[in-house]
Amino acid sequence: MPAIPAATVANLRDLGTLPLGEGRSVRSGRLFRSAQLDRLDPADPVVSALGIRTVVDFRTESERAERPDHLPPGGRLLVADVLADYLANSGLPPAARLKALLANPVLAEQVLGGGRAHEVFARTYRAFVSTDSARLAYRAFLTELGDPRTGPLLFHCTAGKDRTGWAATIVLSLLGADDETIMTEFLSVNGAVRQAFAPMIEGFTAQGGDPELALALIGVVPEYLTAALDEVTVRHGSMEKYVREGLGVPDEVTDVIRERLTVYEA
Repeated sequence: MPAIPAATVANLRDLGTLPLGEGRSVRSGRLFRSAQLDRLDPADPVVSALGIRTVVDFRTESERAERPDHLPPGGRLLVADVLADYLANSGLPPAARLKALLANPVLAEQVLGGGRAHEVFARTYRAFVSTDSARLAYRAFLTELGDPRTGPLLFHCTAGKDRTGWAATIVLSLLGADDETIMTEFLSVNGAVRQAFAPMIEGFTAQGGDPELALALIGVVPEYLTAALDEVTVRHGSMEKYVREGLGVPDEVTDVIRERLTVYEA
């Protein structure tokens, strides 16, 4: 799924055209994902042409305060803080501290050095499934997406890879995408994220930071998504039950999401 070449929004992509099997695909122009919108120029013709009406922001309060979203023309904002509970219990996880960690190699080594990066990120991904704030956030996202009156919707976090990646996985799973499609879509952000963070990575390594640690910070690997999917299986048995029982999203909302986002071949 190639990125949309917007000058003022990083990692912007349409989930449309992804294959769902049995002659079905995701409808284009309805659901978009991206990095934060703090640099969005409302006059950017690429973004304005998308007709986005709702923006769902998965970031923490401190992230939003530091870099507030700029909304596209006619857009409204829905805040859905995924990591509020994680922050209260364990401190701010790497997914919400990317820029601070990339600016400080010593701190990054303390937090994620010694091969701990994958372990810490996997724990965060499990929290996407298990914590109350994450359940509330993803329920709000799906409820908005399942409102027949909702226009084109964009959802994002900071880099558009972790909290946003899990949201995309939930939707694609509900639509019936197979495991390979879901994983390919999840990993497809790596190129765009590395490009967006390239100056910070260069600064990190110039200060003596480990380049492998920098890549672990700004990228995603299959083990992250596998950790969240395993948490779903352990706690709920299936994605359907996770959405229905864990998130409290009624079947009729899920049905609307499927109807709105599925295209059938003629």
